[in-house]
Amino acid sequence: MYWYKGKLIESETLELSIYDPGLLYGATLFTTLRVYNNSLDFPLTNWRLHCDRLNSSLQDFGWSSPNWQQLRQGAKSLAENFSVLRITIFPDGTELIFGRLLPSNLKDSQDNGVKAYVANSDSYRSLPTHKTGNYLVPWLSKFSADKYNAQEAIFADYRGYWLETSTGNLWGWGKNTWWTPPLSAGILPGIMRSHLFKRLEASGQSVKEEPFTPEFVRSLEALAYSNCVVEVIPLCEVIQGAGSLKYNPYHCCFPQLRRFLIS
Repeated sequence: MYWYKGKLIESETLELSIYDPGLLYGATLFTTLRVYNNSLDFPLTNWRLHCDRLNSSLQDFGWSSPNWQQLRQGAKSLAENFSVLRITIFPDGTELIFGRLLPSNLKDSQDNGVKAYVANSDSYRSLPTHKTGNYLVPWLSKFSADKYNAQEAIFADYRGYWLETSTGNLWGWGKNTWWTPPLSAGILPGIMRSHLFKRLEASGQSVKEEPFTPEFVRSLEALAYSNCVVEVIPLCEVIQGAGSLKYNPYHCCFPQLRRFLIS
């Protein structure tokens, strides 16, 4: 079941022109959101922020806008059956929406953390400040994680500075402060990242942007990544070259951070 061009379609296949730029070049924009309480209007669903980010990228690319009312109608229809929605916009403004359930192992990952590895410095997202359908590098990096007995990949720049994971934004805890790489480093302005940053600031917690240099990441007590679907996942180990860095997935900072998920 999916929504396409204003219609709910009961199928697992989609017909596209062989000349469609989305098929040929990955020329699409997308966002993935988690629907809380089966409602697009529930605050933590952040419906408006997802639409605003899509619209900002559409404006930057000079693409056609979708029928936003029609797009919302499709999302609302699918939200009745799915807790996670992926919304894709083609250059001509056509919308495609499909849904899925939350990962079956999500609670275990949140409670016990997962392993990650640092991908080669030539592995990075195309147009990293936008969420485009050209997602081959993150997919390959996530696929390659199995070779390292890991579940996530961390992208780094040519200096070895950690930027983001294949699916989310990085967070570190140290010196009684939450740290996250700066947007100026060329990372996705994640909606969950923004939500947590604002909530931490509003509550008087110490939260700062800082480049994740090799020296800095070794100084952290705890490490995690965030996105709108999985919320916050601790990283218990990061494999880098022939060695690895260990972090405490049970650190007391995580219950504190999760309190700020409540909108």
